[in-house]
Amino acid sequence: MAHVLILIYPIQGHINPMLQFAKDLASKGPKVTLVTTSYIITNSIKAQIGNVSIASISDGYDEGGIQSAPNLVAYNDSLEVVGSKTLAELIEKYNRSTEPFTCMVFDTISPWGDKVAQSFGLPSIAFSTQSCAVSAIYHQVKKGVLHVPEPGITVELFGLPLMERADFPSLAVKDGPYPTLTEVNLNQFNGTKDDWVLFNSFDELETEAMTVLKDYFHARAIGPCVPFLPRANGPGNTYGMSLLKPEDDMCMKWLNGKPANSVVYVSFGSSVSLTNKQMEELAEGLRSSGKYFLWVVRAAEQKTLPKGFVENPGDNGLVVTWSQQLKVLANEAIGCFLTHCGWNSTLEAICFGVPMLAIPQWTDQPTNAKFIEEMWGTGLRAKAGEEGFVQRDEVMRCVEEIMDGEKGCQIRENAAKWKELAKLAVSDGGSSDNALNEFVAYVNEMAEKRLKLQKVCI
Repeated sequence: MAHVLILIYPIQGHINPMLQFAKDLASKGPKVTLVTTSYIITNSIKAQIGNVSIASISDGYDEGGIQSAPNLVAYNDSLEVVGSKTLAELIEKYNRSTEPFTCMVFDTISPWGDKVAQSFGLPSIAFSTQSCAVSAIYHQVKKGVLHVPEPGITVELFGLPLMERADFPSLAVKDGPYPTLTEVNLNQFNGTKDDWVLFNSFDELETEAMTVLKDYFHARAIGPCVPFLPRANGPGNTYGMSLLKPEDDMCMKWLNGKPANSVVYVSFGSSVSLTNKQMEELAEGLRSSGKYFLWVVRAAEQKTLPKGFVENPGDNGLVVTWSQQLKVLANEAIGCFLTHCGWNSTLEAICFGVPMLAIPQWTDQPTNAKFIEEMWGTGLRAKAGEEGFVQRDEVMRCVEEIMDGEKGCQIRENAAKWKELAKLAVSDGGSSDNALNEFVAYVNEMAEKRLKLQKVCI
């Protein structure tokens, strides 16, 4: 029997799609074990989620996890060294059992997992938690096929809109401020034409980018890896674990008392931090818009809000420390999602047909925002002022346009269209369902070969 080890990078934005993928894969027959760090298992996750088993490795920060590391570079170095050692020990343990691993799926930003798998002769498959377009950009920049333009210059790539420097993933810029992270992202895809690479997207959403990726790899889009019907392999509208505790009762009670399409939901995800000035402009823009708003501001970030805003955001607002985003997006009261455009949030909004107001910050977010506005027509991108942040008047303008304007009507129609296409992709016979079935056949074939080889060696 096929037994797939799924190795995740241990932050919320990477855990969610890979956990959902693990559940989707297990529903097709293979045994699946998701591997994450001891800290996350101790604090946030159970030993079994649905039909997926959970196993642990160490990142060298078992007591505090990534947030206890001095910086991200130090954490990644420790994760690679300690993680490689403890992952090898885990594979050895399972090799001595009756259910050894027969292949590995690893997060593309944890390529050290691939090296460990190779040392055991274990077939390994890369899984990208970012969009196909962003992945294609990183790979083509790495190969020298594509160059990030200088400011003021636009370029056209694989049938997409004209893009300027500010539209590219910030970590594709080789002379940028984070050279170590840039190197990690540019080196995600070092395989060959025969190597499988899985993408959390669907063909209809990113046709042009998938065509490019298939020139380099055995690329398949198997998403959206989001727990929504018809692919419901999880406990309702949740992924199954959260590193932060949501204020569910407060959120849902408040939302359920609001009219349909009347609330602006605001969340910048689990890791983005905004300046005090940007938070002030958002706060005043939302309060002055006259619209209801539900704003997720993590406890550690609430100090950046104007004094007294959490306790008194106005008659129309509610500020919470965390929410179960899928439940919020599924609520009929939500009429707009003000988002940083992380890929998970972008896909979740698409799956639930929610219009977006894009205020991207860095990494892949500017590219996602470009697509939201110009490729898919599911939202607007707020324009930053001369000082580099989005001002309150711009927040108000975009909210009004999306919620009440003529363009907002077209955005809602587009959002509804992509919602249906996302459902079709993961339904029986849909593009992503077919791709996942193809991958399962490959996994089963690899398992048979590996088990036959083990018997010969014995």
